[in-house]
Amino acid sequence: MATILMPLPRIDFDPSEASIPWKILTAKHRIVFATPDGQPAQHDVRMIEGQGLGIWKKLLVATPEVGVYLQQMQACAEYQKPLTYEQAQQSSFDALLLVGGHAPGMKEYLESTVLQRLVASHDAARKPWGAVCHGVVLAARAKNAEGRSVLYGKKTTALLKSQELAAYTLTRRTLGNYYRTYPTTVEDEVRAALAQPSDFLHGPLPLRRDTLQNQSAGFVVKDGHYVSARWPGDAHRFALAFQELLS
Repeated sequence: MATILMPLPRIDFDPSEASIPWKILTAKHRIVFATPDGQPAQHDVRMIEGQGLGIWKKLLVATPEVGVYLQQMQACAEYQKPLTYEQAQQSSFDALLLVGGHAPGMKEYLESTVLQRLVASHDAARKPWGAVCHGVVLAARAKNAEGRSVLYGKKTTALLKSQELAAYTLTRRTLGNYYRTYPTTVEDEVRAALAQPSDFLHGPLPLRRDTLQNQSAGFVVKDGHYVSARWPGDAHRFALAFQELLS
């Protein structure tokens, strides 16, 4: 059984990208959490309840199963008593899982120099790790001993520019920049960290979400001990690919 670290921000993490991997991986492994202050994190409520999403609610909110998984995850002892980022950096884990989210509260997580150093040291040890959606931004910002991103020389995916801008366009009248975490898109920032632009892989059009029974809609990129995915719609396939790294 592996012990997996899942760092989270204080607020606004994506519930699908956290709870689906948690549900799948904890069947065989243990997941521990870390937050900036050692207090339980709060998910992005809008992604469960759909406030302000208008006619696009059905398209953008999490599936009903996520609400169930989220409650189960948030009730577990590890979630209720997370480590601080500093404690996590000083500890040792078998694997590292970086989830995403796009709301403003994610910035504390994405900009944490403590987490960036943790990611770099974990990758240098060649331990299994994965990132999904905005979690790949945190990875892109983590620097190795040569001063380059840990993603330099790796193939990866992340939230696509087309996805980010489409969600923003559909909701900007009611939600403003809710879907634009930064002026630079996730794809553009991640691409800039890579050895060559072709190392960023788009995969098929993300038109629907995968399920545990049908993973064909999901897309992941595996490169050695690292695996990445684009959005909540890849979460089942991502979790299963992550699990393969642990075997």
